[in-house]
Amino acid sequence: MRLGDLSPNPGSTHSRKRVGRGIGSGHGKTATRGHKGQYARNTVRPGFEGGQTPLHRRLPRYRGFNNIFAKEVAIVNLSQLDKFEAGTVVTPELLVERRVIRDVKCDRDDEGRVTKVHTRVKILGDGELTRALTVRANKFSKSASEKIAAQGGAAEVIE
Repeated sequence: MRLGDLSPNPGSTHSRKRVGRGIGSGHGKTATRGHKGQYARNTVRPGFEGGQTPLHRRLPRYRGFNNIFAKEVAIVNLSQLDKFEAGTVVTPELLVERRVIRDVKCDRDDEGRVTKVHTRVKILGDGELTRALTVRANKFSKSASEKIAAQGGAAEVIE
């Protein structure tokens, strides 16, 4: 078999519809456009919906302000940290591996383990902590650091 021997399956290809080539073609006179009207005259602009209010006018405009310099912060509550064993050193890398925080920017090694998390992590004081943990994060709320210290743990700020 050669490349030149290849052909499409029978019935899979159709000849092009040649319009406006005379009455004998079956597509002459109005060339499949019907009689009169804007569709016959080739004047329908893009986005025209037959007089209905077009989509670009129905949708509300984008409003507000989007700060392009905003720093991405992953929020973790104390109730989420309560699943770790007592005495664990909780780091952003461990939070990503245990899937407490997701969709964060991080580097991984060849085995897929997280080596560095680029997204900032903030610990909030929602919920209760029942174990002594050493928590390392970029920021802590006041109530979170107090609750961690009350259980005998430590809240360490990292950069």
